[in-house]
Amino acid sequence: MAERESGGNAPWQPTAVPSRATKTRLADRPWLLALVLAVVTFAAYQPTWHAGFIWDDDDHLTANPAMTAPHGLKLIWSSLAVSRYYPLTLTAFWAQRRLWGLNPLPYHLVNVALHAVNGILVFLVLRRLRVPAAWLAAMLWVLHPVNVESVAWITELKNTQSGFFFFLSMLCFLRSDADQKPGWYALAIACGLAAMLSKPSTVVLPLVLLLCAWWERGRWHRTDLVRIAPFFGLAVGMSALTIIEQRGHVLRAGTTDWRLGPAERLVVAGKAIGFYAAKVLWPARLTFVYPRWAVDASSLWSWAPTIALVAVAVTLWRCRSRAWCRAAVFGGGFFIVALLPVLGFFDVFYFRYSFVADHFQYLACIGLISLAASTGTAIGERAGQRGRDLGTVAAAIVLLILGVSTWRQGRIYQNMETLWRDTLTKNPRCWMAHNNLGLALVSLGRMQEAKEHYEQALRGKPDYAEAHNNLGTFLLQEGKVNDALGQFEQALRSAPDSAEVHNNLGTALYQTGKREEAKAQYQQALRSTPDYAEAHNNLGNVFLREGKVNDAVGQYEQALRSAPDYAEAHNNLGTLFLQEGRVNDALGQYEQALRSTPNYAEARYNLGLALVRMGRVPEAMKHWEQALRIKPDYAEAHCALGMALEQAGRIPEAIEHLKQALRIKPDLTQAQNALARLQAGQ
Repeated sequence: MAERESGGNAPWQPTAVPSRATKTRLADRPWLLALVLAVVTFAAYQPTWHAGFIWDDDDHLTANPAMTAPHGLKLIWSSLAVSRYYPLTLTAFWAQRRLWGLNPLPYHLVNVALHAVNGILVFLVLRRLRVPAAWLAAMLWVLHPVNVESVAWITELKNTQSGFFFFLSMLCFLRSDADQKPGWYALAIACGLAAMLSKPSTVVLPLVLLLCAWWERGRWHRTDLVRIAPFFGLAVGMSALTIIEQRGHVLRAGTTDWRLGPAERLVVAGKAIGFYAAKVLWPARLTFVYPRWAVDASSLWSWAPTIALVAVAVTLWRCRSRAWCRAAVFGGGFFIVALLPVLGFFDVFYFRYSFVADHFQYLACIGLISLAASTGTAIGERAGQRGRDLGTVAAAIVLLILGVSTWRQGRIYQNMETLWRDTLTKNPRCWMAHNNLGLALVSLGRMQEAKEHYEQALRGKPDYAEAHNNLGTFLLQEGKVNDALGQFEQALRSAPDSAEVHNNLGTALYQTGKREEAKAQYQQALRSTPDYAEAHNNLGNVFLREGKVNDAVGQYEQALRSAPDYAEAHNNLGTLFLQEGRVNDALGQYEQALRSTPNYAEARYNLGLALVRMGRVPEAMKHWEQALRIKPDYAEAHCALGMALEQAGRIPEAIEHLKQALRIKPDLTQAQNALARLQAGQ
């Protein structure tokens, strides 16, 4: 019998031909192999070092209230509503936010580092399982471009972090199985729990451990089931939480796009497995959002992938006594088991856009990659020295091609515009990409282009609430209030519980003078999302206009409890304090607003007004000058600066600023009076 690395006896060993590489001195230095893995990973992912935040990063990190709220950690661990329930990943984001703020570079480096460590863990797990070509398989995996989405996308810390705990749990479990030491077993359970709390799809861990037990012994013993039972308990609990959360998220979205019958789910599963396998074997035209398939369970052709998959599985299982069949069952079994949560058997919100995504197979693709690596190595070994040499050259070429592909794929994650333009190049009918590219273009000030993409999104999906909402926001900024109202109302027909749309509709109504209707919309937004800071702020503005000062203060403070860095709420609260004569309190609020948003022109203008009340006119002038650098057409700032220059005796400059104020806003009474006074005195 072959012996375990720890010295114990293995009741059954798969009859695979060992690679000659395992007999070299290099194989006796796993630390050196691990170092090479890490260095190569960082080199291949170099383009991501310069990448920024992209889609969904706001939901998890940049705009997630749990990241900045004083009770953020409590919110993360106690609520299913904070950007899905993977509290350990969100805790990692929370910690990183405090370490390096919103500088994207460290977040990307953490993801790349975790991917490199995961590659090392894959190598160690495969080595302990005595899978041939373990190091080659791990290298192929870290360089495979199908994993770029998981590594280059900050949000997918879910994958890299959960992968770390997943592989570590496997390694500890295998070690405990060999050494029979309870410490390793306890650590395996702890890491398994950490994996599931990082990403719920790792609930497949107990099934993977069963596969490993079968691979090592050729069958399952009662002790295997007993040892793996606690992992099943954790998986059942996490699965229940995830189903509850996803069902609530799906229902809140108000769409039936991804709801399928049992037959349709089987069709999707068969096609998805074939799709993922094809992308592993030939990773061409990788896309952030793939076209969503039309599912027709009544068509026999739709069942072809599922039927073929079942036929292959039955054949392999029946001939599992052969070494190559055992390897295929193990590698293919791992591949399918790891994909189970995302094959369509359970509702996943992302299915609204597509039934497949590269990041769904971050763990799964290891099964096929290790099978391909070990098969290729075995063929080379049996072909003699020449075969081994050709195999080495072929492996080097494949690694080089994968590394270059990964480097090139990483470049599309530079920013939102590069991401969505690449998506539309490969999937022109992706309505979600059109909408999100529109948002990216708005942030770049390219408003007309943004509008065209919103309209493209709505041509592809007329009931797309987000695009109606974004187009309405665009029209509102253009002053086309009635057109904006129509878009917001259309959005609510598709998503009646959308807090954002209710808030925006309230803003449009407020601009038409319908304050009561606006108030009702803000209150409806807060019923849907009680900690919606913007809606609290807007409701505070309504109360202020109604003279309900205490109610307004309460709403502004509630907004700041939900989002402590919300500059507009600080500015509004400061203005209210200034009107009440609480100049020091007002000053503190304006300074707080500018700490979070230094280019907030209105807060600089108001800070100047507060400083004038305190007799600090020169400081006020500096803030008004800064406000005008940020917003050159700010009439009130020109007027205030002009009047301050008049007091300083700088009359020509004062006149120029006052004239500029009136060119921008001809009916600005203060500027009219001040200019008339100065011109009369000349």
